[in-house]
Amino acid sequence: MALRVVLLGPDGQLGHAVRRAHAAAGEPFELQPLPRADLDIAVPGEAERVLGDRSFDVLLNCAGFTEVDAAEDDAGSAFAVNAHAVRSLAELGAAREARLIHISTDYVFGGDGSRDRPLPENAPVAPVNVYGESKALGETLAGDAHDDVVVVRTASLFGAAGIGGRGGNFVNTVIGNARGTGSLRIVDDRTMSPTSSADVARVLVRMVTEGCDPGCYHIVNSGSATWFEFARAIVRGAGIEATVAPCSTSNYPSRARRPRYSVLDNSKAVGAFGAMAPWQDALERYLQLRMRRQT
Repeated sequence: MALRVVLLGPDGQLGHAVRRAHAAAGEPFELQPLPRADLDIAVPGEAERVLGDRSFDVLLNCAGFTEVDAAEDDAGSAFAVNAHAVRSLAELGAAREARLIHISTDYVFGGDGSRDRPLPENAPVAPVNVYGESKALGETLAGDAHDDVVVVRTASLFGAAGIGGRGGNFVNTVIGNARGTGSLRIVDDRTMSPTSSADVARVLVRMVTEGCDPGCYHIVNSGSATWFEFARAIVRGAGIEATVAPCSTSNYPSRARRPRYSVLDNSKAVGAFGAMAPWQDALERYLQLRMRRQT
């Protein structure tokens, strides 16, 4: 009998990529997408009500409150979705002897201001904003509630569906602004792991089909970049005649602090599932896909 996998957040950037990766792999398990219209995990008791009579072997949670600045003013919603709902999902998994695969973020880090080397899974969490705090608590609550939890931390995603399924992500934003203005100023004092949602999704499908030990995994493309370096590569790769200049975070103050350095060490995932492509290769593939869709 094929594994039954409930996918939460199927219309978001990563959830959309999971559905595509599942289809490309020949549908090796039964995928049951549950959009927010059918299950709003922010509502207390809703997960138990909707999933109570459903048979499943894996809960794949790609749902989340991901609006970093909005979380500063609506911490209740951020913690409801990113922490307390995750505990409910883990409790459901424990009751059913079903695995929970939960998506987390590099934003659980950032408090170590002197950091300059990639962060392994066992590095102490140190979030610098409400969003990161809510995601860090979700990881803890899930692990406390269930022994069979896989936490997947990823970062700076770009993919076909865009953020919230609306087609927006940093790559698309940079392309649009570069074409519109011909000149960009991008922060050069924050370093992260640019990552293709398609590449993460392929590993998630393998996690389900091949299995893996419970615990935390950093799944990101290899390499690192500042946002300025990433933007410059986007403009060059898209063949746009525009200037990209570096600037400081202080030039663009935001409601929430962002980590100065949150590069994730992906060597554990590489050891389990093979090499992750450099972010430059992933970006090139994404730009080619974007161009094909526009022709």
